[in-house]
Amino acid sequence: MLLLVGLFWLLPTIGLLASSLRGPIDIQQSGWWQVFTKPAQLTLHNYSNLLSNDTITSSLLNTVLITVPATVLVVLIASLAGYAFAWMEFPGRDWLFLAVIGLLVVPVQVALIPVAQLFGRLGIFGSITGVVLFHVAFGLPFAVFLLRNFFAEIPRELLEAARLDGAGELRLFFTVVMPLGGPAIASLGIFQFLWVWNDMLVALIFANADAAPITVALQQQVRQFGNNIDVLASGAFISMIVPLVVFFAFQRQFVSGVMAGAVK
Repeated sequence: MLLLVGLFWLLPTIGLLASSLRGPIDIQQSGWWQVFTKPAQLTLHNYSNLLSNDTITSSLLNTVLITVPATVLVVLIASLAGYAFAWMEFPGRDWLFLAVIGLLVVPVQVALIPVAQLFGRLGIFGSITGVVLFHVAFGLPFAVFLLRNFFAEIPRELLEAARLDGAGELRLFFTVVMPLGGPAIASLGIFQFLWVWNDMLVALIFANADAAPITVALQQQVRQFGNNIDVLASGAFISMIVPLVVFFAFQRQFVSGVMAGAVK
């Protein structure tokens, strides 16, 4: 039963891959399942045409330039903030954490126009920097909330023993808290990477043609050429394969983080 459910869940992905390996004439004449009876239809011509398109290749590079900094900055800032909220005493700590939790309920759509006006005054509207900052800002509340709750479960005795050995807050954070919080940080990194990589709404508004990621580039292909499934299928599969590789590469850490949160 689990095998059947898994195959049914993967059916759209299999169909997308099969369509991306067929020519436009074959796609118009029959369904993608014909590749199992007519393997001669399989070709890499769609991918060669797609990768020779300067718009697609530059959009892939833009996607990397947006996703990697947005993920690294969210993980780094949220880790430091989560540790501070969990184990450091400072005035207004609880109220600040409640403010962070309150930001979780702010929808992205509400901030699009005000942030666009702000970025326009700062001169970063339409650039990769603006898209990265938007993703970092809206990724931080959940990230801080997640890591603060995970770090708060670390035994106090470990931190006190490190402090008795002369460790400062930064050394304590990097040598004790970060290794123990590895599964939670990996889970957060995967979530943030997938969210930013697959985003189209923010990039569609805040990125110009030179800074557009792959999602916007594929959407423009639909607008320009209509029902060109051969281009869209190959482009969509290329856009999808990178998050899949990242997920399976960190699958063990992801499962460990989820299980650790469930047990605690």
